Amino acid sequence: MVKVAFETVGCSANYADSEQMAGLLQEADFEITEDIEQADIVVINTCTVKGPTETKFFKRLAELKDGYKQVVIAGCIAQSDKKDPRLKGYPLIGTKQIHKVVEVLEEALNDNIVRETATNELPPLNTPIVRKNPIVEIIPISRGCLGYCSFCKTKSARGNLVSYPVKDIVQRAEKAIGEGVKEIWLTSQDTGCYGFDIETDLPALLEELVKLPGKFKIRIGMMNPDHMNKIQDRLIEVYKNRKIFKFLHLPVQTGDDEVLTNMKRHYTVKEYKNQIRAFKAAMPLITIMTDVIVGFPGETEEQYWNTLTLVRETSPDAINISRFWPRPNTPAEQMEDRIQGDEIKRRSKVLTEIFHNIALLQNERWRDWQGPIIIDEKGKNPKEWIGRNESYKQVIVHGDYKLGQVIKIKINKVDRFALLAKEINVEKNNEKVILRMT
Repeated sequence: MVKVAFETVGCSANYADSEQMAGLLQEADFEITEDIEQADIVVINTCTVKGPTETKFFKRLAELKDGYKQVVIAGCIAQSDKKDPRLKGYPLIGTKQIHKVVEVLEEALNDNIVRETATNELPPLNTPIVRKNPIVEIIPISRGCLGYCSFCKTKSARGNLVSYPVKDIVQRAEKAIGEGVKEIWLTSQDTGCYGFDIETDLPALLEELVKLPGKFKIRIGMMNPDHMNKIQDRLIEVYKNRKIFKFLHLPVQTGDDEVLTNMKRHYTVKEYKNQIRAFKAAMPLITIMTDVIVGFPGETEEQYWNTLTLVRETSPDAINISRFWPRPNTPAEQMEDRIQGDEIKRRSKVLTEIFHNIALLQNERWRDWQGPIIIDEKGKNPKEWIGRNESYKQVIVHGDYKLGQVIKIKINKVDRFALLAKEINVEKNNEKVILRMT
């Protein structure tokens, strides 16, 4: 039996693709292993969103080649950089050809190089999968996006928006819940524009998903502010449902309108702030995550300070802070007035320090909080487990637990990145009450 290992980098959409490819291979009698040393073939599912990530991939590719491992390259680099001479001689699986993985690997075993990178297909949604986490189902609700951000290379890899039908997504979620999954992650390049191409939208999808019976939670992936305006009020209403984590990933990228225009981000800082205020007003303990790029070409000191002001004002719980990195074949690569690397590094450092203070203050709000968490990850240390509360805040507990278990805890310590807690044993009529998160 041929053993196949996966190395996956990037967003949850990439991990969903890897799980689908692994499921198809397992169905075709390949053996999936997490031990790279034991694998006959390694599939690298790649990400192209940042320059350093791409650099790490090519370094890793050289390492595997030196180890005489047979390598198949999938994902965004396989799609957008297929003409790169460094990929010559490698089988490729593009972002919309993951359902061809069995054919590509079978040909590779016979020393035939097959490159499946066509973009005129949509991979089936309801295929066999091998979950990396047995209690988490990652469902790609669409592929591609409607944006044309001047700094983004992912567009060339993922293409324009193509949404899966609501019934297909609900069918897959229902099957996963029946198999014991406790968390449904909805992922896409932009969940906010889901359905715009098929006369539906994200709130309509969520309204159907929350009707499903069972004990599970839904985590909604990143959505851009320009599409939020079209669905905001209905989205807030469905967010209030107990089956949805109170977690909002809304990337602003910069706190200055002129820079937003140069980035080709079609919203204003005021619109973004209004969206954050609306969600916080409806759900005061909602977890807010955003993305910020520092050092975009032409960004003045004043414009950079506008970003710092916005971060202080909106106080997000989490920020993905990126230093501007010119991506090949993007409009931003050709822009003048580049910021020097040392200055970008300084700006990133200052923003990071400000955010660390905000993150600690935000976590202080949870000190002494009591309530249920769902255990969804094993920690690094013995008897260390990681759970999530209603707001998808990371909570660390120690004890003898298992994935999917729901326990009641009290948070007794906080730091910038996690809440630390102890389980509370609830007694009623001398019998321990079983807590359930719905």
